Amino acid sequence: MKTNTAPSATRTPAAAGLTRRGFLRGLALAGATAAAAPAAVLAAPSPAAEPLATLLDLSRCIGCGACVEACREKNLSRVPEPVSPIPRMYPARSKPEDWSGKKHVDDRLTPYTRLFIQSAEVEYQGSRLTVHAPRRCLHCENPPCAKLCPFGSARRETNGAVRIDEATCLGGAKCRTVCPWEIPQRQSGVGLYLDLMPGLAGNGVMYKCDRCQDLVAAGKEPACITACPNEAQRIGPRSLIVAEARRLAAERGHFLYGLEENGGTNTIYLSPVPFDLLDAAVAKGPGRPGFAPAPEVMKAEANLAGALLAAPLAGLAAGLLKVRSRLGKALDAQKTPAHTEDDHG
Repeated sequence: MKTNTAPSATRTPAAAGLTRRGFLRGLALAGATAAAAPAAVLAAPSPAAEPLATLLDLSRCIGCGACVEACREKNLSRVPEPVSPIPRMYPARSKPEDWSGKKHVDDRLTPYTRLFIQSAEVEYQGSRLTVHAPRRCLHCENPPCAKLCPFGSARRETNGAVRIDEATCLGGAKCRTVCPWEIPQRQSGVGLYLDLMPGLAGNGVMYKCDRCQDLVAAGKEPACITACPNEAQRIGPRSLIVAEARRLAAERGHFLYGLEENGGTNTIYLSPVPFDLLDAAVAKGPGRPGFAPAPEVMKAEANLAGALLAAPLAGLAAGLLKVRSRLGKALDAQKTPAHTEDDHG
């Protein structure tokens, strides 16, 4: 459980007037100002150079599901239809995970549902509160999924988002195993492993929220934030998000989650109830993460050493897999007959 740690509730200029759209406008302004600024100013830290983080204010979330639908609409078609039958592993180390016939499931994380609403009734200070929490990847500052993926398919972007390269992922689920919240979800029968050794290595592709990288790269908000009718989510430079989260926690007597979990994340939750009570009240299990304390996975010396040894191999493997993927697409393109005027009559 994380309590508010701000030294005071004083509203600073940096944290004042933060709105969800204002953050990205501020980023654009910061970039334009930096381009015209003298060298001395350019040497100073700029919000545009910071990773982005999101603040989820659970006191504002009404559980309407608009963010879930926006996320599903954007990502549903990204998962290809699996081959049938899905190859089985020999020996059967892991069973195929097929969600293609359960695309409608929206009460847990799946390859097709990368954001869902986790709701709970909580007794706190003599009142019974209903709390709704949008759940997705927390986008860790030091993500074990990216550090320990044997093929380098998971990586942390400079803007703070953690994503999985679906073109090179073999679905081995190491990312899910090392994630404190077991966020990534597997769809078997799709992806590059089918072209390699489908019965012996890999088992599909791992999928999770990538915080709408294409939209953010274009200066737009993630789909879930745009869709929220109550502005329960905000995005912006991490230092401003953290300052605003601490200010609100101190001002309201609320609680924070994500500042220190797994060494710090780029998803900060602000809750009117303590997170140990919320964790005890929410339904947990596969695809349903809780709010338990999460020590930093990569802090363990063995994991650090393993990551250092694996990093060069992972980079090489990722490069080879990308080349293999591109060659496969090129060969497929050559096999497809070119259309001529005769084809159209």
